[in-house]
Amino acid sequence: MDAGGAEVTRRLGGWAVRGLPLAFLLLMLGVPAAALLAQAGTLDPLALWQDAHLRARLAWSLAQAVLTCALTLALGLPLAWVLARLEFPLRRTCLRLVMLPFVVPTLVAALGVLALLGPHGSVSGALGLDLEGSPALLLYGNVFFNLCLVVRAGVDGLQRSSASRVAAARSLGATPWRAFWRVEWPALQPWLASALCLVFLYCFSGFGLALVLGGEAWATVDVEIYRLVAYELALDEAGSLALWTLGCTALVALAYAAIEQRLARPLGADRLPRRAPQGTAQWLAVAGAVAVIALVAVAPLAALAWRALAAGPAAWAVLLEPEVHAAIGRTLGFSAVAVLAALVLGTLQGLGAQRSVLLRASAFLPLVVSPVIVAFGLLLAWPEAAAGLPLLLATYTLLAMPFVAKAVAAGLDALPASQAQAARTLGASPWRVFWRVTWPQLRPALRRGAGFAAATALGEFAATLFLSRPEWATLTPLIYERLGRPGQANLDAALVLALLLMGLSALALSLIDTPAPADPDTETGTATAPLTRPHRSPRDA
Repeated sequence: MDAGGAEVTRRLGGWAVRGLPLAFLLLMLGVPAAALLAQAGTLDPLALWQDAHLRARLAWSLAQAVLTCALTLALGLPLAWVLARLEFPLRRTCLRLVMLPFVVPTLVAALGVLALLGPHGSVSGALGLDLEGSPALLLYGNVFFNLCLVVRAGVDGLQRSSASRVAAARSLGATPWRAFWRVEWPALQPWLASALCLVFLYCFSGFGLALVLGGEAWATVDVEIYRLVAYELALDEAGSLALWTLGCTALVALAYAAIEQRLARPLGADRLPRRAPQGTAQWLAVAGAVAVIALVAVAPLAALAWRALAAGPAAWAVLLEPEVHAAIGRTLGFSAVAVLAALVLGTLQGLGAQRSVLLRASAFLPLVVSPVIVAFGLLLAWPEAAAGLPLLLATYTLLAMPFVAKAVAAGLDALPASQAQAARTLGASPWRVFWRVTWPQLRPALRRGAGFAAATALGEFAATLFLSRPEWATLTPLIYERLGRPGQANLDAALVLALLLMGLSALALSLIDTPAPADPDTETGTATAPLTRPHRSPRDA
């Protein structure tokens, strides 16, 4: 943390900086977690492993998360190398396209996959593929949604490779391939490890994609918890499953926080410059990278847009319905309130969590705990307030807050202490150092955090199913309701509403990946592109 930020934190009072965000997390996560523990306390803690159905759900959740990590690494590492090492036309556009799926709401992502590969999808219909009932749809959706985490982390890591070390290895006779594996790869591993931790968390605790794409046969633990609560009222079993899920994700989150703190440092000047592709092999690598981006990151969203635009005037008439107008207004209003509250709490948390892995890890608790488990715990802890608007808005704030906290912490990590120290030696007060030195450099990171917070609030789906009453319905439950109705007309209406929500998310994206003057592709202080975005993250989802 730079000296200006540290002094301002001290002047504000450590209790205020740390206390307010931690008190909010205690009320929104700690108390619900205790309620979950009490709910599951009546059961044998090993009862879960005696139920073959629940055991299979947990095993599949772990398996699909691990498989997604392997697939994103296999596709993302070569893609990151091309984007980090080669300068070619539309390279910046490729970086933005890679990140686009992560800021798209999960429900929109799921509809995009269905529009492409689902029953009567654009590609599956043309090729005669029948993927319904197979895990392929969910795995493809996971890769589509999380590839950018690995790519942006890989780009950040490769940009921090030491040019002098690579040059020394080459001067000693190492081939480019050997220099990569012996010099660059060891330095790149922590960056990829941090990104894969996030990929695992997003997949293991995923809800929207698994609910729509997994079906009954390939449902994950979060979907199972939702069904146990909403349809069977089996609160004891749901609580036990939720606690085992929390334990698994907490271990991964602590590992991520430790890795992220280790990587937090300013970008050095000793790095390999990007060069124009040389020879057929490198141009083929560029073509392959563009093809992967098109097939994985762009195709589902393009299919969604195509299907929605081709649906005809009858489907687009849904935008004239008063119910839709009200849902749009609530979506924008709830998101605005959540972002403003997240900016305050997230900034305080980012300022106060600079020197402790545990404090830094607390910023990721809302990401570690899936929205389904959060909402379930809130229902148990605050049953009287569960149907009220304040609790729903507080939940939106809770889910948006980590993006701001991560952005602020990463931005402060990246600021060299020498700048603030120089200003102090010239007579500037701590507050003047903060406003004239620290704050201008922190604003881009804060803007990215606010953009991701907005995208998260706009697309919130899981918690809304638990906590929202019909009169508080936003766009996501309205889309899911239309999707669940029979008939092509309702599917077309859902696609149109999903395209609208995707457009709102694209507006949030315009706030996120604003280039920094020094390097348009470097995310200040981001260990993985996704969360500061990123993160990507990452966004990094």
